[in-house]
Amino acid sequence: MYQRSISAILEKFATLYPVIGITGPRQSGKTTLAKMLFSHLPYVSLENLDIRAQALGDPRAFLDKYKDGAIFDEVQNTPELLSYLQEIVDALPIKGKYILTGSQNFIFNQHISQSLSGRIAMTTLLPLALQELGVKENASQVFDNIFDGGYPGLHYLKMAPVNFYPSYIQTYIERDIRQIKNIENINRFQTFLKLCAGRVGQVINFSSLAQDCGISHTTARQWLSILEASYLIFFLQPFHQNFNKRLIKMPKLYFYDTGLVCSLLSLENKDQVETHYLKGVLFENLVILEVLKMRLNLGLPHNLYFWRDRTGHEIDLLAEWGGKIHAIEIKANATFNPNFIKNLSYFKTFAKESKCYMAYTGLQNGMYNGVNFFLFRQICDVLKAL
Repeated sequence: MYQRSISAILEKFATLYPVIGITGPRQSGKTTLAKMLFSHLPYVSLENLDIRAQALGDPRAFLDKYKDGAIFDEVQNTPELLSYLQEIVDALPIKGKYILTGSQNFIFNQHISQSLSGRIAMTTLLPLALQELGVKENASQVFDNIFDGGYPGLHYLKMAPVNFYPSYIQTYIERDIRQIKNIENINRFQTFLKLCAGRVGQVINFSSLAQDCGISHTTARQWLSILEASYLIFFLQPFHQNFNKRLIKMPKLYFYDTGLVCSLLSLENKDQVETHYLKGVLFENLVILEVLKMRLNLGLPHNLYFWRDRTGHEIDLLAEWGGKIHAIEIKANATFNPNFIKNLSYFKTFAKESKCYMAYTGLQNGMYNGVNFFLFRQICDVLKAL
């Protein structure tokens, strides 16, 4: 059992709201965490076809059995239930009464906003962060961390990633994809997913992706939306402040788990990660995920972006928190080089109030020309202190 960092905010929200929502990828630990924190509530799985039929057949009678509260797992399977749940909550708004989990972002949030707006605190639980895994400040482990990913089941059962991820991907396609959209050519969708893995950390080019997969531009957009809705990928948006009118305006593509990317890239051990041509962006994906998880585990909007102009200057990660900008460069190198921070120095010439950092795999912390550099594992501790 892993101690999840999000537990504190969930317990706090349970004293403020009658309903708590926990979204996130399948097998990220939502059910386990809900049962652990709210063990006094009965657990109801809406994945169970019999229970689902009862909930849809007579929602009022079904909810009457749980008028004192419950954990409703994978509630996106019965979104109609939420309207009836609203009536119960409004009649007797006891705090922390219902816990709802879901693994399909858009479907869940769409019905939540229609039925439970103002009555629910929404949270997102991603796979395990390095701190939750107990990873120490050992730079030599970084490629193990990338290759293993963060799914709790893999670590708890001590499974090899090559045995875990192919089954996860196959189950995802057979269950979630068919539930969200009826895709006839599943083989082509699998190819599309692998093509996305090959573009991790890149500014998305819909036309190129569609052409390489042999699908239309519209279909490529639809399939990316499906991957985003089911928590496989996310987009890092370009920074919106107009520092420079000639800015890149398309988002970058990243995955919610680096182990999943490695599997889609057909990598079979951590040594292959270390020599792979995408090593740098896989490390970048890992660090961005750590910052993203840190913010979500605090119950805060992530407010994360990247910045790139059309002359080639780029900042890997911008965090806009509390009205301040924190610019972060990410380097998969163990030795500091002044060239690593040249884009940060350029950025600071017109974003003078920004704070600049560099996360790398080296063991030495320090400062150079106003840029703090530190071991990647420490990034969340450094940023959380802000």
